[in-house]
Amino acid sequence: MTEDDDGLHLNQLDRCDNIEFDAITPDEKGNTLFFKGDHLWKGFHGAAQLFNESFKELDNFHHLGHVDAAFLMHTNENPQDHDHIYFFLNDKVFSYYGHILKEGYPKEIQQDFPGVPSHLDAAVECPKDECISDSVLFFKGHDVYNHDIVTKVVKKKTWSHLPKCTSAFRWLEHFYCFHGHNFTRFQPLSGEVTGAYPKDARNYFMKCSDFGHGGGYSLPKCSQVSVDAITSDDAGKTYVFKGPIYMRLDVGHDSIHAFPISRMWKEVHDTVDAVFSYNNKIYLIQRDQVYIYRSAGHYILIEGYPKPLQEELGIEGPVAAAFVCAENHVVHIIQGQKMLNVDLSATPRAVSTETLLPVSNVSGALCGPDGIKLFKGSEYYRYESPEVLGRSKIAPEPLNITSALMGCHD
Repeated sequence: MTEDDDGLHLNQLDRCDNIEFDAITPDEKGNTLFFKGDHLWKGFHGAAQLFNESFKELDNFHHLGHVDAAFLMHTNENPQDHDHIYFFLNDKVFSYYGHILKEGYPKEIQQDFPGVPSHLDAAVECPKDECISDSVLFFKGHDVYNHDIVTKVVKKKTWSHLPKCTSAFRWLEHFYCFHGHNFTRFQPLSGEVTGAYPKDARNYFMKCSDFGHGGGYSLPKCSQVSVDAITSDDAGKTYVFKGPIYMRLDVGHDSIHAFPISRMWKEVHDTVDAVFSYNNKIYLIQRDQVYIYRSAGHYILIEGYPKPLQEELGIEGPVAAAFVCAENHVVHIIQGQKMLNVDLSATPRAVSTETLLPVSNVSGALCGPDGIKLFKGSEYYRYESPEVLGRSKIAPEPLNITSALMGCHD
């Protein structure tokens, strides 16, 4: 067995020990791959393995024992390239899908990416809405090359304020420059950095015994979980709110982290009472106020909000839970043991029907392909549809929240 650049053998290489990654990228299944020397970690925890076990040609062609940069292609314009992983080694580029090298590779970098230099430091994909068009950001020193995937036009910028990135990563629609064992979050169009950075990657992107998961937050046991609010937006992103934090549930258990609500919805502080998604917008209800955000790209507060609940939905607060089912214009609002139905397509909005529920003290509600879930403590009640819920006189047997359903461990 050969040694990597730091002289560490496979059974000694520990990513919790001041590792500076060579490259980070998701694969086509959403698993995060971390590269260091000739080693690879799959996911946010687990042991290292030799990367030629998964991508053998990287070693067969060059025997370099490292990767300069990597990214997952995101493009709806060129479906033949979508979800391919691109690796960069010196002046060569490799394209993989399903861990199989695409015919014709490796190539000179300039054949696929004209205007992009060799010997790169990092690369990261930037989908449309987060960048102006589907793009790739390539890093070399303080220079950043924005490559338009469709037109192949490259625009060079110099971000001297950003640390020199040894790897870059897009995660939960945010962009991260990794340097040493730290990372700095940046805005992909300008390189702007806001907030207190750098931060230690071991608090967020891996599980290390002496470091806090997600900056000091640890995932609770499923028997201890409770929900303040929950929703899935039109893009399929599922958010759960508890106190001043939120988590994304659609990213896979290994990637679940807690963040302050104000990180995503910066005007909202403290606890959210209820939340629902409708027509590419997300509604966050806090006491007698409602905040409405556009869901395209990052969440942007619509001008004029927050507004009083009475003005927006024709009801008084507080609200315990709310949900909207797909391709439906009615928001079902739960207050105490009552469910109020409000037609969101009507003007002005007002309560159309009111129903007494068989379940009390509901704290969150979600409508999905498998029906309605009403959350109460660490349990939930399932109904086939809002109509079935509205007609029910007796509560069904409660079901326990599981790790497959929520960010928790058994």
